[in-house]
Amino acid sequence: MALSHDPLWPRAGSWPSPDAVDDADAVLLGVPVWRTSLSPTGAGATPAAIRDALPRYGTALMGPPAVDLNEVLRIADAGDVHEPDGDEGEASVIARVRELSESFVIALGGDNSLTYPVALGAQATGLITFDAHFDLRDGVSNGTPVRRLVEDVPVLSTLDTARIDPTRIVQIGIADFANSVAYARRAADWGIRVITLDEVRRRGVDDVVNEALEIAGAGSDARVHLDIDVDVCDRSVAPGCPASVPGGLQAWELRALTRAVAADPRVVSADLAEVDATADADDARTVRLAALCVLELLAGLALR
Repeated sequence: MALSHDPLWPRAGSWPSPDAVDDADAVLLGVPVWRTSLSPTGAGATPAAIRDALPRYGTALMGPPAVDLNEVLRIADAGDVHEPDGDEGEASVIARVRELSESFVIALGGDNSLTYPVALGAQATGLITFDAHFDLRDGVSNGTPVRRLVEDVPVLSTLDTARIDPTRIVQIGIADFANSVAYARRAADWGIRVITLDEVRRRGVDDVVNEALEIAGAGSDARVHLDIDVDVCDRSVAPGCPASVPGGLQAWELRALTRAVAADPRVVSADLAEVDATADADDARTVRLAALCVLELLAGLALR
């Protein structure tokens, strides 16, 4: 269905390529990984679906005063990384993010395996995840990116990359009945700060975000990557996430967390993960939530 046109109500999306915008403040980059997913997924279709969903929203923050994101930010779209899975694909993602890293990079996944090359490409020194799961499994899959950022070195990348100190990793939204005790113990042994779903609800967004930024943003020249795994949300708002469960974050909680973290200048990149556009509800509510998270990231950037 064609969307209505109103010259006084600009829509989100359809941003120019980086070549058309000098010194972009923010750049979208599609990273449609899916081949190593632990569950069947069509997540490779999601970057295009998010782009299609963005025009359903405007670009205005209500303030007061009201602000148009397109007037205060230079936003560009770098398209997709071709075939981003595997060693060669990861090397391509790392290199492309590095090329764009003067801007705030918003990577559109794809499954959660994109967090590994995107964080490395952004030269992250700290990591914040919104996720129901630890992602500390062994091997290479969408269940391993956090462990790989602590332990692994890219096989094919010729760029200088560094592991992330696990004491600068904060995982927000870790849920009961969605993990194993073995991985909880691994997180504890490594010094990862785990803020469970129940703790988020008890403490509130602002308190949790302040602690997360203090930990992940520690040290001089800190560079924080934010991983937004949408399956941290309640299944009623994220049915297109294969691993979402009843009782997770509500949409407004994810949006508030996203904007609050993105408002900190130490946060240099973010990714959106684990949305399978091919398995979404008929109203595309999961993809639309992911698109709103893109706008919340831009809103946080504009508030700096």
